[in-house]
Parts: sequence; C-alpha cells; structure tokens
Amino acid sequence: MEYKTIRARAEDEFIERRSRFIGHIAPVGSEEEAIAFIEEVRASNREANHNCYAYVLREGQIKRYSDDGEPQGTAGTPILEVLLRNELVDVCAVVTRYFGGVLLGAGGLVRAYSTGASLAVAAGGILRMAPCTSFVTEVDYALYGKLSYLLPQYNIQVLESDFGEKVRLVLLIRSDRLPAFEKELQELSAGQVSPFVLEERYADME
Repeated sequence: MEYKTIRARAEDEFIERRSRFIGHIAPVGSEEEAIAFIEEVRASNREANHNCYAYVLREGQIKRYSDDGEPQGTAGTPILEVLLRNELVDVCAVVTRYFGGVLLGAGGLVRAYSTGASLAVAAGGILRMAPCTSFVTEVDYALYGKLSYLLPQYNIQVLESDFGEKVRLVLLIRSDRLPAFEKELQELSAGQVSPFVLEERYADME
C-alpha cells in the first residue's frame, strides 16, 4: 500500500497583522520522535506565545494535535487538517506564533495556522512511498548490455554494482513490477538468470 510523507525537515514563516508565524515540519516514525521534535521547536522558540502542533502516524493510525493556549479549534485542528488534506503520514508539524499585539479572531487564527502548516509542507516536499524489493543478480558481460537497456523500462534503481568476473548488481524495483521483470529477465537469459530477493521495504519510487 502506497503512502505519502514529508521529504525532509523544513520551515517557513510569514507575518499576519504583526504576528509572526513559523511553520516547522519533520518526518517522524513514532510518537516519541514527534514529541521530541515538538520539544525541540519549543526549546528554540522559548519567547513565542504559542507552539501549536499536529502529527499523524501510520502505525496505530494515530492523530494528535494541540492548540497550546489558542482558542479551542483554531490552531491544532487546522494544522491537522492540512496534513490530512495532503494525505501525509509519519509527519509532525508545529506552527509557532509570536504575538504582535493585534487579535486575529477565530477565523483569522484558523487561516493563519493553516497557512503556516501549508508553507511548512511546501518547504519540506512530499515523498510518495511505495512497497519496493531490493534484489541481487549476476550476469555475464555479454548479457549486461541487454539488462542495462531493460532496467529503465521498469524504473529500476541501481544500488550497487561490482564488475568482476561477472557483473553483480544490487537493484531496487517497485514490488508490483518484480514478477514481470523476473519473467523478462528469464526470457532474456534463457532461464539462466533470476533475481535473488534481499529485502522488502518502502521507497520513493514512481
């Protein structure tokens, strides 16, 4: 099953009626990692009035959020909705506010926290993760040229290559493409070459 997450830690900011809003985002794999990121942002913004957050985890389908002192429903919920709207999981977003002296009202706060989270998502970039299989194969040099032509057709990534007596390749392919590739590889090598599966994992592959 494919899923989307954030590519990397990032932040972006904007000013709304003299209040400074900073959106922070990070990929996380557990509640412990999410909480550690939230505490890190708080520690870096001790003078801020609010550090509101939301995080979503694949494992246990966990969704948490906090308004951190803002009126109920005006901060944590809008941040969470940005993550859900982008179909993101294993991600934590924190929007920091330095109050500028002008009240924004409930609607203004919702828009501001949504904007802060959206800017952070855009800055972090989105990964589309798919089930993939890494495998190893060894071929003669005579077959290597044909195999090299085949790899891009299945969008296969070369993780390692060793040119010894034979060419040994460690490759990564989307799992749903492996059966068709294996069949074509066997036809290409007259049944002499088969992939040896190393592991199943998620990776950012189209």
